[in-house]
Amino acid sequence: MLCAAGELRELEGDPNLVVVDCRAALGNPLYGRERYLAGHIPGAVFADLDVDLADPPGPRGRHPLPSRERFRETLRRLGVSNRSRLVAYDDRDCMFAARFWWMVRWAGHGRVSLLDGGFAAWLASGGQPSTDPEPPREGKFELGEPLTKQVSVHDVQRGGHVLVDARTDERFRGRVEPIDHTAGHIPGATCLPFQGNVAEDGKFVRRSPRFKSLENADNVVCYCGSGVTAAHNIFAMVLAGLSEPALYPGSWSEWIEDPSRPVGRC
Repeated sequence: MLCAAGELRELEGDPNLVVVDCRAALGNPLYGRERYLAGHIPGAVFADLDVDLADPPGPRGRHPLPSRERFRETLRRLGVSNRSRLVAYDDRDCMFAARFWWMVRWAGHGRVSLLDGGFAAWLASGGQPSTDPEPPREGKFELGEPLTKQVSVHDVQRGGHVLVDARTDERFRGRVEPIDHTAGHIPGATCLPFQGNVAEDGKFVRRSPRFKSLENADNVVCYCGSGVTAAHNIFAMVLAGLSEPALYPGSWSEWIEDPSRPVGRC
């Protein structure tokens, strides 16, 4: 699941290796590509959060999932084939790379890892960035059975799930809302901010005790603002040895599109 910077260095030259730069910043759609062009891991290709990993914002939320068929074409454009070993990274804590990890597995491909500590860890290990864009290459990826679970807004409304919110405590409580038009949370949810999944150096905490209360829980569903950092919690839970929870892709930004849906604040 995790790839250390030194391990990635040992994989250089592997013809099946595809390194994917997933750097992004919410509210700044140009950030990721600008960072990629300013310097990236040599040979890495760039996946744009807003263009490649989501459909345009709308009633399904700020980062609705594209169709699996459209994502298949994205993977092919990135040079991915069914034999590829993928390693995804972003700036530091894999906040955005985790979304890519989840989506690749949703497409039926299990050979995908996150670069522990991200680009910062790779630089700290002595990596020398490249400013040369990777030339286009065409993969031959075919979809497989999803290796993930997801639920719809209607599933959430029906209840019976253990909801885990990955946003900050302040957003969960409804005290601040810097992005969406309504503050609060889905009633009944528990707040476990994704930032708690990593140490100060941005590397994942293995077998984190923060999920102990969920060890025997059924029907766990992770959500956040738009289905991005919820994938980070899913990754961390699997890393901790829990059964993989489901993702609610639309998350809070879809939930509040219907004013009749209840809003929790505390």
